[in-house]
Amino acid sequence: MIWLIVGISLRLANLTAKPPWTDEFSTLVFSLGNTFLSVPLDQAIAPDILLQPLQPNPGATVDDVVHNLATQDNHPPLYFVLAYFWMKLFPSEGGLVSLFAARSLPAIIGAASIPCFYVLGRVAFRSNLVGHLTAAMIAVSPYGVFLAQEARHYTLAILWVTGSLTCLLIATRHIQNRTPLPIWVALFWVGINALGIATHYFFSLTLCTEAVVLIFLAWHQQTNTKFSLLFSPPWRRIYAVAVGTCVAGLIWIPTLLENRNRDNLTEWIRGSRVGLDWLSPIFQALGTLIAMISLLPVESSQLWVVIPSGVVMLTFFIWAVPILLRGIKIQLQHPENRIMIQVLAGVVISAIALFFIFTYFLGIDLTRGARYNFVYFPAIVVLLGASLAVCWQLPKELIEREQGKNRIKSIGKWGINGKKAVMLIWLMGFFSAVTVICNLGYQKYYRPDLFVELIQQTSPTPVLIATTHKTYVHTGEMMGVAREIKLANSLQNPLFLLAHQGQDPNTSTIALAETLKKLPRPFDLWLVNFHAPVAEAVKTCITSDTKSMPSVDGYEYKLYHCQES
Repeated sequence: MIWLIVGISLRLANLTAKPPWTDEFSTLVFSLGNTFLSVPLDQAIAPDILLQPLQPNPGATVDDVVHNLATQDNHPPLYFVLAYFWMKLFPSEGGLVSLFAARSLPAIIGAASIPCFYVLGRVAFRSNLVGHLTAAMIAVSPYGVFLAQEARHYTLAILWVTGSLTCLLIATRHIQNRTPLPIWVALFWVGINALGIATHYFFSLTLCTEAVVLIFLAWHQQTNTKFSLLFSPPWRRIYAVAVGTCVAGLIWIPTLLENRNRDNLTEWIRGSRVGLDWLSPIFQALGTLIAMISLLPVESSQLWVVIPSGVVMLTFFIWAVPILLRGIKIQLQHPENRIMIQVLAGVVISAIALFFIFTYFLGIDLTRGARYNFVYFPAIVVLLGASLAVCWQLPKELIEREQGKNRIKSIGKWGINGKKAVMLIWLMGFFSAVTVICNLGYQKYYRPDLFVELIQQTSPTPVLIATTHKTYVHTGEMMGVAREIKLANSLQNPLFLLAHQGQDPNTSTIALAETLKKLPRPFDLWLVNFHAPVAEAVKTCITSDTKSMPSVDGYEYKLYHCQES
């Protein structure tokens, strides 16, 4: 209960302080049963028209949620259906869907996973202590808090990964003991896997890692015993689970094939491979692993914050890594725990290997999206809990084996005993979670609040904010700006232009030129993330020098003053 209270407090703290970004707008719109297609393109529109998809729609049904996702998005519908019912419980904010409603659902699901992590740790090592420390670490994990504070489906996916790994560990124990896997476990496992696929397609990567581990267990058993054991009762039911899971996955094949026509939604994940770009995925993967445990404000714009934070994190890991490795090494000395460590480590290693295969061989850089690491995150936390359990309470046989009291009073090189070491590691996680809450770590990709402040300070005349449009991602970028304007009531009669861009980028240029001709002057034109030639379209406007103006995350802009002729 303590870890649950700590975890839910961290996840609900400062929940709506950070503005939503494009992926969250996707959740908001589709969960309402609305669509981005209602936003007009190639014409100047008011903020209210741009924000219309964020207005609760009493006539929308669950069927609308499922249909719009199937025809316009590339995600399965389970989370969005849950969010549809959840957000109906909250009043709107200024006529728009409540951001607290949208973010509180993943926050609560993230907190609800804490007792599930306890169960996972306890099942794996048959130890209350491992369960408690696993729950304690997930409660304050900066990565866990980051995912829980976004209006997305990743905490629900983590819940299913936790359940599926629990079943895998139970099956491993039955394989060891050569006893039948209980039918209820087999059915539960299939059900969890089906729900996981219906929440996020990348859950299938977790299933692939489990398949790799089971193949390893089968190979190990076959080399040490008779081949016929692979058809014994525990294996037969595991094969049945595999078949049931495959059937649950095949249901989504038609939808996945249709999603191939929407590859432009995932263009950002297809990274280039030139020069040092070949090394980027390695550092991105390493950075995500580190941030699962510790993340101080190294993303701050102030050097006086970044440098001390980096030094503290480096010092922490130089001290902590040997301690954590020592804990794993001691756990490996116990025959019952060794297989569990191997299974969990197999899940982690297989997942990372899959990420690199997708990145280097298929050209899909999964390491660019830290959130995709949910597929093996629970395994990391349980391994951490198992290692910390050794620090907290050394096994009796190890104490008897140690020579002299000084060797068991301290752990590591700095004379800190085991329990204090666990407390320090937990506190580092806690302060890292606070870093995320304050938007100093895992910072938002888009800062429309800062962009609106800049416009307000710079433009005394009416403004037109224009961007090129390919997908609803670009609609979401502008929705962020329009939402800030509406909630703050900071600008008078601003207009937006979403200039659609097909194969020919000049289509956006033409739409911009036609819109500028129709607007009464004077006004300021803000081109935001506008990726098309503009020289001809803005030839009657005066370019403003923006080099001295501040940069804004997610919004690359140029300013033009369009005066009366």
